[in-house]
Amino acid sequence: QVQLVESGGGLVQAGGSLRLSCAASGRTFSLYLMGWFRQAPGKDREFVAARGWRDDWSNYADSVKGRFTISRDNAKNTVYLQMNGLTPEDTAVYYCAGGLVIGSLDRAEIYDYWGQGTQVTVSS
Repeated sequence: QVQLVESGGGLVQAGGSLRLSCAASGRTFSLYLMGWFRQAPGKDREFVAARGWRDDWSNYADSVKGRFTISRDNAKNTVYLQMNGLTPEDTAVYYCAGGLVIGSLDRAEIYDYWGQGTQVTVSS
């Protein structure tokens, strides 16, 4: 089993930045990829970004490309989501997810482990 704990959410003004963290523990050696999803009120959960757990590749949703960056600190077993140029449309609960095998990165079904979520609110 793998445990994921997110942190770093909060309230920020439009144009501001936040960095979300996802600390992984447990059988982290089994992970193949890590992803970030978000869910706004009344909307479906949507893919934000993903990267390899050991390999250095990444992928982003078009809506965040150029504004968000996903990265990893090997020593801390932590994945980050740096979010710049935030807009009110980015307001959502953000979830960290871990997957054991590769698949369609934007499909929540391929991820095996999920964090509890952290709220991001962007005011206009």
